[in-house]
Amino acid sequence: MNRIEKACLDKGLRMTEQRRIIARVVSEAYDHPDAEELYRRAHELDPNISIATVYRTVKLFEDAGILERHDFRDGRSRYEEISGHHDHLIDVSTGKVIEFMNEEIEALQKRIAQELGFELVDHRLELYCRPIAKKPAGS
Repeated sequence: MNRIEKACLDKGLRMTEQRRIIARVVSEAYDHPDAEELYRRAHELDPNISIATVYRTVKLFEDAGILERHDFRDGRSRYEEISGHHDHLIDVSTGKVIEFMNEEIEALQKRIAQELGFELVDHRLELYCRPIAKKPAGS
């Protein structure tokens, strides 16, 4: 049983075979897939899974606090299992998402909130970047 399937059962969600497959696909994802990509992967495992089933299931998992939906400005919602806090760097040229954690950034965000008279309770940091062009040798 994968982590997402266990979380679903812990929250009392009914797990059909198709939901189990979608949970497995999301649990094994390494790349913040969108619903279309989740459908493609799930459909390889069970050709009877429809795109509508994938959309309904990711919405169910999201509403249950098991999945997090991201909009990385590429026109599609992308999903990941809710896990420990981390931030994202998005390569705008390829769409690749890199997860990272930086204690200095975390401390700075808390300090800024405190300086403005607030207690930081949550945040989301997304850095949109492109690779630095390498200079030709000899220049």
